[in-house]
Amino acid sequence: MQKTKKVESNSMWRDVWKRLRRNKAAMFGLALLCIIFAGALLAGVIGPEGYDYQVLRDRNMPPCWAHPFGTDHAGRDILVRILYGARISLLIGFSAVIVSVSVGTVIGASAAYYGEKVDNLLMRFIDVWMAIPSILLSIAIMAAFGSSIQNLVLAIAIGSIPGHARVVRSAVLSVKNQEYIEAAISNGASDFRIITRYILPNCMAPIIVQATMSVAKAILSASSLSFIGLGVTQPIPEWGAMLSVGRNAIRDYPWIITFPGLAIMTAIYGINLFGDGLRDALDPRLKH
Repeated sequence: MQKTKKVESNSMWRDVWKRLRRNKAAMFGLALLCIIFAGALLAGVIGPEGYDYQVLRDRNMPPCWAHPFGTDHAGRDILVRILYGARISLLIGFSAVIVSVSVGTVIGASAAYYGEKVDNLLMRFIDVWMAIPSILLSIAIMAAFGSSIQNLVLAIAIGSIPGHARVVRSAVLSVKNQEYIEAAISNGASDFRIITRYILPNCMAPIIVQATMSVAKAILSASSLSFIGLGVTQPIPEWGAMLSVGRNAIRDYPWIITFPGLAIMTAIYGINLFGDGLRDALDPRLKH
């Protein structure tokens, strides 16, 4: 029985990959993400001196062969800082999504599985939570606890939990009354085993899509908070912080702010394209 389920699962994911490969926009988005990941991994090779290496005589140098993206006010290579910044932005984005998905899954699955009073209590709490704009909640958390990568991840994650909880609840409600769930209950399986072994594996499609799209939102939120001085602080080269530093020189040295902005745009664009394609590939209505 277990072997049959594993074969069916492998077959399903092969079908998903085949449909995803036929989506040119999704594959283009995946290619952009691969380039960003490769740049983040090779940052130490391209800039072995580090992201804060300064050559004062090269300050505010426009793009050239030696510095393809130019240099900033301190003579630091912008390309190197963007590549190191990719590590920070991706770390924040994925870490925040992992935290929010984990907590949201617990809340949403518990509400849907136990229903009635538990569902009503948790969902009313989520409703109040969602009434607070996520960016304002993040700003309040950062202002209270200070600027650091850990606090930034926590602030973004807390603002994203309600959305994930709603998605998980809807997905669990759609499968919890299936016959195989009733069979597991009749066989005396514990609630934890039923939720983790039988329910959640059959709800992964919407959870994966929601998580993928949330990475883009998390990166954008991190950049926004850093831009206003509540996120990652200098000299750490987070993309939003680079925009904040370069905004005063936008008229005289536009490359200082242009390339970090393009990095954010490329990452968000790639994730959104890939997320849209993944959603279509996981849509059961498109199987035939």
